[in-house]
Amino acid sequence: MTAALNIIEALDDPALFAPWFPGVTWNAWRAILKAAFALPMSPEEIAFFRSVADRDPPAERVQELWIVAGRRGGKDSIASVIAAHAAALFREGGQLRPGERALVMCLANDRDQAKIVLNYARAYFTDIPLLQGMVERETAYGFELNNKIDIAVSTNSFRAVRGRPVLCAILDEIAFWRDDSSATPDVETYKALKPGTATMPGSMIIGISSPYRKAGLLHAKYRAHYGKPGKVLVIQAPTALLNPTIDPQIIADALEEDPAAARAEWLAEFRDDIAAFVSQEALDACTSPGVLERSRVQGIQYAAFVDPSGGASDSMTLAIGHSQLAPDRKTSLAVLDAVREITAPFSPDAAVAEFATLLKSYGIRSVRGDRYAAEWVTEAFKKVGIAYRPADLSKSEIYRDFLPRLNSGEVDLLDNRRLITQLHGLERRTARGGRDSIDHAPGAKDDVANSVAGVLVYLTSARHQAAPAQFGSYSSDGIKLNTAPALPKSLFPEGQEIKPGHVVTWN
Repeated sequence: MTAALNIIEALDDPALFAPWFPGVTWNAWRAILKAAFALPMSPEEIAFFRSVADRDPPAERVQELWIVAGRRGGKDSIASVIAAHAAALFREGGQLRPGERALVMCLANDRDQAKIVLNYARAYFTDIPLLQGMVERETAYGFELNNKIDIAVSTNSFRAVRGRPVLCAILDEIAFWRDDSSATPDVETYKALKPGTATMPGSMIIGISSPYRKAGLLHAKYRAHYGKPGKVLVIQAPTALLNPTIDPQIIADALEEDPAAARAEWLAEFRDDIAAFVSQEALDACTSPGVLERSRVQGIQYAAFVDPSGGASDSMTLAIGHSQLAPDRKTSLAVLDAVREITAPFSPDAAVAEFATLLKSYGIRSVRGDRYAAEWVTEAFKKVGIAYRPADLSKSEIYRDFLPRLNSGEVDLLDNRRLITQLHGLERRTARGGRDSIDHAPGAKDDVANSVAGVLVYLTSARHQAAPAQFGSYSSDGIKLNTAPALPKSLFPEGQEIKPGHVVTWN
């Protein structure tokens, strides 16, 4: 290949990529590529381009190409040929320092996803005689070419992309990126990538994905650049328009079964039925910076909530908190004191024993928890001296009740990265019948968030305020006893002594 061979010429060359892109069914993609690389276009191609970009073709080659497209529309195939073309054409001309190599990166939520594009690109360099001699070495994550280019896969981590010059970066299915250590892995990875492209003339970032909810980097790029001139090009196209060979009945059946999901998966429309549950601003306002855990304070009544697990795949989590008067002395504040997570795989009995030790250190002898496998969990905690009571609220109900407390600043959270990430990733889904549910996104987790929301909701719930008035004056954080009245011993487990000034939580 020579520098004179542009992307379309390479795509149509029988000695290069033409065998992988035969016939007129790829014409829609040819029009998009011509626009992205500022190549001459026919009137028909310009009209088609305007229908999927809502703008005139760029006057010069774009720096970023974002493709919002339906499934099975050929996104990965086109991304792979752009990557292979860029890698094969590269000629070092002073951009690299001695010993430095540039990257063509395929990034996705996990390496298996990223390997889809990588494997397409590898096939070009192993099956096309003109390119076969360029491969010098296979690596654990890709292969190296003899022109100082490495083609490799990586996960959606901002740490993995730092420090290397980047010729081409493909962000595959970016609308679905998840990372337990970050609330916004797509944004952070993109920001880390940008400096790597700065010293590489002709570099390009390609984001390809079916759409999801109206949040994240893909939607931000769509909102900022779709239909607008500039060096960032956004394409939005349904599957049938990009791949006319798709059976229309498949799409029709999907639309009948689940219209909201199908319109995203096949028609490339961002979903209206899924929305972010909490805002980052609300989380920041309720988080105590730098506070990772709070020690037990004598005289405070603590409560706890457990999200159990059988130990095979999900984490088992525990959250401990207490209720106190807010600084304004008028409202109640639910304070998170400790969080524990035991990741799978683990022994359930060992996890329960570990949690019991922490619970007892806070003076807790009774814990509430998720209704999952209630009988097994109840017996396991009973063996270690802890009473376990299944929650009477579902997970969605707990999250529903947690949101107004968060938004009104009635909770005080720990500076726990996994907690903040999981809370930020929760989604509100509206079913066809209008019923809402709150849960984690596909592929994400919410074990820590569930236990924390559970303890904080029950601490501020009316269930903890249902004490008879004759037993003393009380508020949302419990009864404030000015004297030591004669209270029935049955109200207090294990004969607990009630003294003046104690705060009692009623369950």
